[in-house]
Amino acid sequence: MNPVLRTILQRLGLGIATLFVVSIIISLTIEMLPGDFARAVLGQSATPETVAAFQREIGLDRSPVVRYFNWISGVLRGDFGESYASAGSLAGHRRLVAEMIGPRLLNTLFLAGAAALIAVPLSLFLGFMAALYRNSFFDRAVNVVSLTSISSPEFFLAYILIMFLAVKFPIFVSLASITPNMPFLDRLHAIALPTLTLVLVIVAHMMRMTRAAIINLLASPYIEMSRLKGARPMQVILRHALPNAWAPIANVIALNLAYLVVGVVVVEVVFTYPGIGQLMVDAVSKRDLPVVQGCALVFAGTYILLNLLADIVTIVSNPRLLHPR
Repeated sequence: MNPVLRTILQRLGLGIATLFVVSIIISLTIEMLPGDFARAVLGQSATPETVAAFQREIGLDRSPVVRYFNWISGVLRGDFGESYASAGSLAGHRRLVAEMIGPRLLNTLFLAGAAALIAVPLSLFLGFMAALYRNSFFDRAVNVVSLTSISSPEFFLAYILIMFLAVKFPIFVSLASITPNMPFLDRLHAIALPTLTLVLVIVAHMMRMTRAAIINLLASPYIEMSRLKGARPMQVILRHALPNAWAPIANVIALNLAYLVVGVVVVEVVFTYPGIGQLMVDAVSKRDLPVVQGCALVFAGTYILLNLLADIVTIVSNPRLLHPR
C-alpha cells in the first residue's frame, strides 16, 4: 500500500477512536450535571406525575448506558435527537437538534473563515519578516504587539474594540446579528468586530511560532551553505528554509483554526453572534441536554479533524516520518 494512503488511513482510524472516547466523556459529563432536567424544562410548578411522564417520554427513566448507546447510534445515522427545551411543555413542538446546529455551524464557519483568510497570510508574512530581520526594530515591535495581544483575554479585546470602533467612533456595529437573507457585504460589515478580535488573538501566536520555526532552521548547515553560495536572504527563506518549516507551521495553523471554530464561544457571546458557540451557551442555560451533547460532539469532531490534517501534513512533508526505519 502507498505509504501516504496507509498513513492517512491509520490517522483516520485513530481519529475515529478518539472521537468515540470523547463521546463517552461528553455523555458522562452530561450525566454528572446537577439538578433535574425534566423539572427545569417543565418548570417548578409541574406536578410529579407530569415530570415522571416527561422523563419516560424522553428516556430519562432508562439507565445512562442505554441512553448513551441510543444517542450514539442515532448520531451514526445523522440523528442528534430532539431539543426538548424548545418545546417547554409536553404538547409543544420539538425541533431536531441537527436542524438547530446546522445553520449555527454555518455561521460559525463563516466567521472563522473570514478570520482565517486574514490571520493566516498576515501571520505568515509577519513571521517571515521578523525572522528575516531578526533583532531589528521591526522584529522587536512585532514581538511587543504580539505578546500584548496574547496576554489579553478575548473578551477584553472585544470590549476594547467595541468601545473605540463602535461607541466612540461608530465605524462598525457592536451586535453581530446576521440573517440568512442578508447581503454578503452587509454580513461582512456585521462580523467586522468579532473577526478583528479573533485575528488579533490568533495572529500573535501563529506569527511567533512561524518566526521560531524559521529562525531554528536558519541555523542549519544547508542554510549556511546556501548563504556561502551567495543566495539572497529572501531566497534562502523561500527556497531552502520554508519547505522544511511547513510541518511545524502546519501544526500551528491547524491548532489555531481549531480554536477559531471551537474556542469562538466567548467572542460569539460578547457580540451575540448566532453561531454554534452561542447556541451551546443558550442550551446550557436552558438545560437542553441533547443540544449540548450535539454541540460538544461537533466541537470535538472539528478539533480532532483539524489536528488529524495537521498530523498528515507533518508526516507527508517529512520523509523521515513517512519512511521510518
